[in-house]
Amino acid sequence: MDWSSTAPFGILKQRLDWLGQRQAVLARNIANADTPGYIPSDLRPFAVAAGRASGTLPLASTAPAHLGGTLAPTPAFAEQRDDNATEAMPNGNAVDLEEQMAKLSEVGTAHRLATQLYRKYAGMVRLVAASRG
Repeated sequence: MDWSSTAPFGILKQRLDWLGQRQAVLARNIANADTPGYIPSDLRPFAVAAGRASGTLPLASTAPAHLGGTLAPTPAFAEQRDDNATEAMPNGNAVDLEEQMAKLSEVGTAHRLATQLYRKYAGMVRLVAASRG
């Protein structure tokens, strides 16, 4: 059985993937702190949506005359420019290092939490498996 696709493990794996990608985006922002005209970006907030694994979301048909179809999901980890960048340097760079470092700290804390939860779930699965064996 593939435990990485079950409910708690699959969600935690998606969360860890999102945190890893967000860390890379924030690191790129910090690396470009001196690049003229650079606007920082971030990922859209993490959301778990049913149907993303299949690649399409089924549309509900509420009447027999409705046509069936599918709706393509938005990218799970879509990157967006930070339009709320308040301070821009004279060269047009809008990276605030303090803000980026605070976001990186949030990512580290969330990563520690997710890995601890992953370990706890794995421990529970091992405990149940050992008690049945």
